[in-house]
Formats: sequence, C-alpha cells, structure tokens
Amino acid sequence: MAAPKKGRNATAQSKPGRSLALILIAIVALTGGMFAAGHTTPRLGIDLAGGTSITLTAVNEPGQPNAINKTNMDTAVDIMNRRVNGLGVSEAEVQTQGDRNIIVNIPKGTNSAQAREQVGTTAKLYFRPLLQSAPSGGTATPSASPSGSPSASPTGSASPSASASSGDDKATPSASATSQGRVVSEALKADPSPSASGTPAASPSASTPADTGSDTADSKLQAQFAALNCADAKQRATAGQGAKPESLTIACGQDNGGWTKFLLGPVAVDGTEVDKAQATLDTQSGAGWKVAMDFSGSGGKKFAQITGELATKPSPQNEFAIVLDDEVVSHPYVRTAISGGNAEISGSFTQQEAQDLSNMLSYGALPLTFKESSVTTVTAALGSDQLHAGLLAGAIGLALVVIYLVLYYRGLSLVAVASLLVSAALTYVIMALLGPAIGFALNLPAVCGAIVAIGITADSFIVYFERIRDEIREGRSLRPAVERAWPRARRTILVSDFVSFLAAAVLFIVTVGKVQGFAFTLGLTTVLDVVVVFFFTKPLMTILARTKFFGGGHKWSGLDPQSLGAKPPLRRTRRPAGPVAGPVDPKEA
Repeated sequence: MAAPKKGRNATAQSKPGRSLALILIAIVALTGGMFAAGHTTPRLGIDLAGGTSITLTAVNEPGQPNAINKTNMDTAVDIMNRRVNGLGVSEAEVQTQGDRNIIVNIPKGTNSAQAREQVGTTAKLYFRPLLQSAPSGGTATPSASPSGSPSASPTGSASPSASASSGDDKATPSASATSQGRVVSEALKADPSPSASGTPAASPSASTPADTGSDTADSKLQAQFAALNCADAKQRATAGQGAKPESLTIACGQDNGGWTKFLLGPVAVDGTEVDKAQATLDTQSGAGWKVAMDFSGSGGKKFAQITGELATKPSPQNEFAIVLDDEVVSHPYVRTAISGGNAEISGSFTQQEAQDLSNMLSYGALPLTFKESSVTTVTAALGSDQLHAGLLAGAIGLALVVIYLVLYYRGLSLVAVASLLVSAALTYVIMALLGPAIGFALNLPAVCGAIVAIGITADSFIVYFERIRDEIREGRSLRPAVERAWPRARRTILVSDFVSFLAAAVLFIVTVGKVQGFAFTLGLTTVLDVVVVFFFTKPLMTILARTKFFGGGHKWSGLDPQSLGAKPPLRRTRRPAGPVAGPVDPKEA
C-alpha cells in the first residue's frame, strides 16, 4: 500500500485539530461581535419588513433642451441615495427603472414623510443675491430686531444690538429682519467685534434695490413682485418658475411662520459647486447649531466674489438667498468677503433646521427635474408572509438535501450535515454584522440566493466523498484514501466555486436593486463554502478516518469496501536488498 507523502501534507493530516479549532474560534469571535454590536438578526429589506416605495419620473423643463440621459439619471440616483442616507436610512434602495424613472424604497421604521419630502425636492439649488424683500399676504410677522440679532453670532460673541442699527424704538420692522437672524461667515474665524459701523442700517419693510444697473429689476418684474401674494398656494407655486440662471427672478420663502416674497438677482453660485455641508453644534461659544459649507475650487472663487460685493451693500442687499425648487430656504446676511472656499451659516437654528439645510446644500443640486408618479406602501404583514414563505422554502430544500445524503452516503451524511450547519452559522452571523457595517438588507432574492447556496455547498461535499470512494474502490484503506482523494477533489471544488463566484460577481455588477441581493448572497456563500470545506470538512474526515466505525469500513459508514465493489487491497512490493547484476552462476543456483 502506498504511504502518504511526507512534508507539508503529512503535517496537515497529522494535526487536523488546528483547522477545526481555527474555524471554531472564528465562529465564536464573530458571534461575540454580533452580540456586542447589538444586532443579533440580519436587517430586512422592504419586501420582507414592509415600507414605502416611491416612483419618480424625470421631466423636461419647458423651453429647455432634453437633458434626460443615462449620465444625468445616474447622477440623480447617486445624489438621491446620499440624500436619503443623510436621513440615516442606510438600507434604503435608490435605482433606475427604464429611461426616466427612479425607484426609491424606504424600509419600515423610517420617517417616510420626511424622506419623501427630501427625495422629492428635485429642482436645482442656487445661490442668488437678494435685491428686495417684503412680507407677503399679510401673514408674515418679522421681528422688530435687525438682522444682526444676538443669536446670529457664529462664534458666540455678542452681535450688534438693535440700538446700533436704529436707535429708534419706534422704527418699523426692517426688511433685513427676514434674514432670519442668520449670518454667513468664514469658517474657523471669529466674527468682527460688534460696532455701529459694521451693522447694516435698518430700512423700510418693503426695501428698494440699489440702483446699480444690473441689480435693478425692470418694471415688469417689479410689477410681478408687487403683485405677488405668497400666502396664495397657486401664486407661490408659479413664482419664478422657468427663470433662467442669468436672469432676475421672484420667489417665496417662509420666515418666522409667515411668508415673505423676494426679488433676486442672477445666480452667483450653482448648488453643484457645494462639495459638502454639515450641521454642527457649537458648544464652546454657545452659538448653537450652525451649517458649515465646503465649496469646490471654482465655487469658492465665485462665493468669495459675491460675498465681497454683498458686504459693501446696505440691508437687505447684503444678503444672499439659497433657492431650492424656486423657493427660498434660507437667506443669511454677509459681513465681510469670505475666501478660502469654507463658510458657515449660524444663528437661530434648531437641530432639525440645521440638518435639513445641510442636506439640501449637500444633495440638493439634481441635474434633472422629477415628478412623483406613484407611492406604494408594503405592509409589514405582507413582508412577514413573504419572509415565512422564503424560510419555509429554504427548510424544504435543506431537508431534501439531508434526506438524499442520508440515503446515499449514510454515515458520511453526518459530516455533510455538520458542514452545512457550520456554513449556515457563518452566513447568518456575517449577514447580521453586515447590516450595521455596510447597510446590507436581506430581501427575498437574497433568501433565494441562500437557498441556491445549499446545493452548491452540498455539491462540494459530494465531490470529495466520491473521490474518497474512488480511492477505496482501487483497494486503498480509508486513511490513505482520504489524503489521496483530497488534491483531486480540491481542484474540482475550487474551479466549481470560482465559476459560481464569477457568475455572482458579474450579476452583481450588471444588475441593480433586489437582484443584487441575490448575487451578493450567492457570492458570500460561495466563499464560505471554500472556507468550510478546507477548514472543517477535510480536517473532520481526517479525524474520522482514524475511528473504527469509518476507518474499518462499517456497512453504515457509507465507505464499506464490499458494497463499493472494491478491488483486493493493494500490497507494497519490496525489491531485493541488492541489485542483481548479470546472469546467475549455475553453481550458485
């Protein structure tokens, strides 16, 4: 009988307990990490847990060229995905459907109304200089204090007082009061100390724009501004609609619970030039919540130019309006030119207001306009039914595989079942950990991928078992058969799993949405199949080959030489002690 080869293989077969201990330690460590993270179950997708599905359709703006193309749609998907993630909805799905539709799936447990509002706000974001403002519809109640209210200080220092601005207790509310008491300043730099000269003077509530040529609206636009009633929903919806970036326009915005109308100059900075915006709490200076902005290179230069121009103008023309969807969402005032590409807006923010504004600044500049085509809600009950159906299908598939293994491989089925349980444990724990780590959500196609993986994993065991049986049929005992069969089975298993993993990778790359869940699960379980076969199944077979039940070829072991039709045992042929040279002498014979 041929002896096993010496060297690394001999060492591996002599110490299979190391591999078993290694995979056991890995399972314990991953399980401990799962409990430590507090996520003991995988996150469920919208089709299993329930949630809301929103369909947005891209539309062309009137009088504008067709901009609906794959590049713009992909950009919109990326921005919407980041916008939803800004709400802490990491397991939401944003994907294209057809040429002009985007599907947004928001799982249960998320503020779907807020998510719909944020995702559905699809128009472009602009920074425009403010030329004129006034309360609209008689509903606005601007504060009598000037724009530089104490809460406007971004660094916690006292801002200019009301007396510094006017000194007249009977002064009418200024238009600059609509600046919401917010100031834009250069990030990481202290504001100038308060002084009367540094504070814009108060002006009448319906201020007039400075006569600076391009900043002066024509009579038609002035008439539209005068007639605009922002309290009227229809007028508010059509105000400034279709205005070109290089043109003056009118818009509405909310201030202190009421509506204010605005006359705005041409676009100074496009929202696409805001690289990042973040809401932060300034606890050191007591300034409260503020929004920090980082601009691109070109955006920083444009912002420096416009703030330099605005800082020299009287109130309210020292303000710029942040316009989203033809609505003014904020309009802070400027004290000095802001260079360096970094700025912050502070004053009178609640946490929610600061976070909403930072989300709009970060993710508000979509390349296309969208309309909400449909909203579908998947109930938790329906999701639960689908989950139970998927688990039932998996249990049936696993039971059929186990029955086949028991009937055909008998005692070897214990090895296969133990390997399947180890693979299932690793898969479950890793999926539970991937939820909070990368936002992985288990959906119905992912469950299907796990069910298919049962067959792939069982196939690897079958390949190895059949190679062992082939060696026994050749007349070898179990211990050498286990070691000689492994190199042949290993090559086949690796090639088979590589093909499965390659198919899963290609499917994950070329598909979107839920199909990616199937591909991801299939790829993950394929990798785990290799790990389990190498570090559990093979070492376990090496140990079992030393037992009397399996090594002796018991008829219920599945390795009985007689039932397998084995040849007579192979015997080792010994050579003579010394080589025979030439013919034998007859006398010696």
